[in-house]
Amino acid sequence: MRENFEALDKCGANHVPLSPISFLNRAAEVFGPETAVVYGKDRRSWAETADRVRRVAGGLQAMGVGLGDTVSVLAPNIPELFELHFAVAMTGGVLGAINIRLEPETVGYILDHSDCKIVIVDTAFRPLVDQAMTEAGLDLRVVEITDPEGPAGLGGPSYDDLLKSDPMSGDGLPQDEWQAIAINYTSGTSGRPKGVVYHHRGAYLMAMGTAAAWPMSYGASYLSIVPMFHCNGWCHPWMAPINGAKMVFTRLPDPQRLFDAIASEGVTHMGAAPVVLQMMAESDLAPKAAFDPPINVFTAGAPPPPAILEKTAAMGMNVMHVYGLTETYGHVTQCIPQSDWGDLDLQSRAERSARQGVSFPMMEPVEVVNRKANAPVPRDAETQGEIALRGNTVMKGYYKNVQATLDAFDGGKFWSGDAAVMYGDAYIQIRDRLKDVIISGGENVSSVEVEAMLYRHPDVQTAAVVAEPHDRWGEVPCAFIELRAGATASEDDILGFCKDRLAGFKAPKRVVFTEIPKTSTGKVQKFKLRELIGN
Repeated sequence: MRENFEALDKCGANHVPLSPISFLNRAAEVFGPETAVVYGKDRRSWAETADRVRRVAGGLQAMGVGLGDTVSVLAPNIPELFELHFAVAMTGGVLGAINIRLEPETVGYILDHSDCKIVIVDTAFRPLVDQAMTEAGLDLRVVEITDPEGPAGLGGPSYDDLLKSDPMSGDGLPQDEWQAIAINYTSGTSGRPKGVVYHHRGAYLMAMGTAAAWPMSYGASYLSIVPMFHCNGWCHPWMAPINGAKMVFTRLPDPQRLFDAIASEGVTHMGAAPVVLQMMAESDLAPKAAFDPPINVFTAGAPPPPAILEKTAAMGMNVMHVYGLTETYGHVTQCIPQSDWGDLDLQSRAERSARQGVSFPMMEPVEVVNRKANAPVPRDAETQGEIALRGNTVMKGYYKNVQATLDAFDGGKFWSGDAAVMYGDAYIQIRDRLKDVIISGGENVSSVEVEAMLYRHPDVQTAAVVAEPHDRWGEVPCAFIELRAGATASEDDILGFCKDRLAGFKAPKRVVFTEIPKTSTGKVQKFKLRELIGN
């Protein structure tokens, strides 16, 4: 009888709020003496790391941080920022990792809008924080992280002072898994950035889903490249303690440091944007022999050009393209290789691998929807629709922006703003941001497709394609190009290269050689390119 089932209610024995804090608590017991953190000469075990986290949490509590208080952090990828992913959450506070590449005006806006209570800052970025607070009219308490690789501090409260505090007692778990754990601000390519709020449940499930989908075995070695101010490093810091992975930090992601870390620490996993993979593959420091065993790599942030995937495969990197947004805690789809892909040539396999793939295990199936018809698009690899997502790793909403939250969740789905097609095997592939689709003579042109072809030209370092007004066709593709050092390709060379390889309506009609404007996270600012051509 139904009432007999309903009489069995949840209780403390069978219902514990989901939180990544549980992973750290377990790692301290299960992997206690194993290496958790490597940074230069510093090596710390999971037991030491957990103790440091509890001391920092205790110090923050003594400073008055409690439920719902935002603690903002500006720091590169160093162990302290990793520890703060757990310490702030243990206090009930909300971690606000801020992009260290932003200008003072935007940093000040974020500090103010997020209702920041305390700022923790690496000394290299103390001038940025001071100027940001001055411009925003803020007077916040500041705690400095003094890194041996950074400048000296000003002598005020420090992270080391927090480490001298009494450890926080209890398990540190939230009372409610829906409680906010982090706030991340969108890149703000147009208008003010929005504050995206994550909850403990989503952070837990993202970490579990990633560990299962990669996969990451016991004793893995993870190289921290994805900035932890970007979707909390795709939530990889919260994933590491699940299997006792070793977190390897280099502070700066330059090729020398990265290759040295890979060699010395036996790196097995890393995440990186395509631009970082390109930098590594084309570096003079790249190893002559392929990595053995291969390194498992997640790449995201922009559809990776197949040419880059070809180069990294030759280096011994198993690169899997993943897709997601700030609003989805980072990656939520993955391009899982299929068994028959092994029979393809390298270029064809790279083209398959550049797709956005299928949903992670913690997400519901991804949809590509015709919003006007409110129906899925055919699985014909041609009909475009908008990517719509549902799952437990979709944000709580936009902080202090109810209308934007309602718009994003219209109809019970999160609308990504990305135009895509779906293949017969249910794999999706982004064609463009909806606002970036070029309609030439009634035909849809994917700027991503044209850019991928441009990257195949040996002289092209960076490419971006936007719509340019045209009297006859309405719009035509216009290519913006950054050439490699020493390259001499002309506009005719680039146009001819594309005409030989693309349908006529897809080929660019003009090439502009210039430095391509990007956001602080490396995303191309196409609206600035449109302004250059009066569109």
